[in-house]
Amino acid sequence: MTGTKTHLTGERAPCGRLGDADRSQEDDFEGFRLDDMHYACGCRHMQHEFHDGSVRIRTVRHDGKVLSDEHSGEHEA
Repeated sequence: MTGTKTHLTGERAPCGRLGDADRSQEDDFEGFRLDDMHYACGCRHMQHEFHDGSVRIRTVRHDGKVLSDEHSGEHEA
């Protein structure tokens, strides 16, 4: 599995605030991928793709409110 971490500036968080963010990406090149954004305000956006082809996308605001939580396929993480 390979992974990268990138620090970004001037990113718009799900709450609308502008600021820094850290992006973490991992890939096993067999269908499993993680792509997570962590914003300075505390918001998070996560996209996880699983070996069975299903995808989970979840966005959480800095106060803990889930803004979206989408699943495709049968996999539940």
